Amino acid sequence: MGRVAPSPPAVSCVVSVQASLDWLNFLLADVRGGLGPYVSVYLLTEAHWDPATIGMVLTASGLTGITLHAPVGALIDATRAKRGLLIAGIVALSACALAIAFFPTPPVVFGADMAMAVLGAIFAPTVAAITLGLYERDALPARLGRNAAVDRAGNLFIAGVAGVVGTLLSQRAVFYLVPFFGVFTVIAVLSIAPGAIDHERARGLEHEAAPDVHEKPASWEFLVTRRPFLVLATAAALFHFASAPMLPLVSQTLAFAHPGRESALTSAAIVTAQLVMVPMGLVVARADVLGRKPLLVAAFVALPLRGLVFASVTNPALIIAAQILDGVGGGLFDALLPLVLADIMRHTGRYNVSRGVVSTVQGVGGSLSQVVAGTIVVRVGYSAAFLTLTSVALVALVLVVVAMPETASPGWPTRDTWSDSDAGAKG
Repeated sequence: MGRVAPSPPAVSCVVSVQASLDWLNFLLADVRGGLGPYVSVYLLTEAHWDPATIGMVLTASGLTGITLHAPVGALIDATRAKRGLLIAGIVALSACALAIAFFPTPPVVFGADMAMAVLGAIFAPTVAAITLGLYERDALPARLGRNAAVDRAGNLFIAGVAGVVGTLLSQRAVFYLVPFFGVFTVIAVLSIAPGAIDHERARGLEHEAAPDVHEKPASWEFLVTRRPFLVLATAAALFHFASAPMLPLVSQTLAFAHPGRESALTSAAIVTAQLVMVPMGLVVARADVLGRKPLLVAAFVALPLRGLVFASVTNPALIIAAQILDGVGGGLFDALLPLVLADIMRHTGRYNVSRGVVSTVQGVGGSLSQVVAGTIVVRVGYSAAFLTLTSVALVALVLVVVAMPETASPGWPTRDTWSDSDAGAKG
């Protein structure tokens, strides 16, 4: 067996690891959240960029980030310096924030935003990999669910802090929050003992048969022959295709129907979803009892229901209440993804690159849907756009119900349960 969890007498060690991961997830959310959502606002209001230039820069950097998710995943699989990778990312993100604040020129912002896009592929997957390396398989649901809950709590915290700082001081001051919280995040990273991380298990390799048996990573072809992985990746792309435009579109309808209140209503919709996502992470912590597939199905059920509500109601209170469904669907899916991938990629050594592939297809789905939904709105109207997105969400739901296995089944997957094509893909 690989590195085992600490024995019961080592309670202080267990508590230390728990606390370190809690603080890491909470503070890392502060570092990320203190920058991304505020770049376009700062460039528009204080740097006086025009919307077209802002859109061009953000789109180019976003597409760059999408293409790099899989290679970054391969790097996370290969490196044993995962703590160093996180620290380097935090330092780089802090430098990007300060560069934008002090030198908001097109070349600087474009370069910083490109770097931010790459860093977006590093943080969450690396934290998940470290978690896999610290915890045995039977402890993963509770820990990954807790990761998700604490991360969402951090998002809510930084949203409040950034709002206060931006209002009382300036939009530029928000960017100083990134290096400020970055210092504490580095301390949280360093509080995790490097020797406590099993880097083989962190990439999906485990030594269950015998300690002296060394598994080799599966070949790259494995990713396109593992049916549950292909089902999950397809479902994730459809999920994000249907989900990504919903909040922007409903925010537009609120703006038209309630001029002057659009910012408050949009903020209320965002906060409602985020508040619900925190307990959803704790629900996923019980995934060994509840099962992965029932929770995954629940996530995919919530999305078409949300689309139907948006297509049929205009009352702002009902629209904001429907964001509870976003919290359920998005919260469950985001917390389940690293856990289900850990099940599927067990024994393959390709856990992080598989997550990079899923992130790529999610990004492609979300990007394409913005164009499709916007075109439908112009030609047919908002209700038609919501109904189209709902139809895509229903396709994703059927795919999960029919084709996705329960990956929490005892002993699944093992090297003996791979299909013949899977076995041929091992390298």
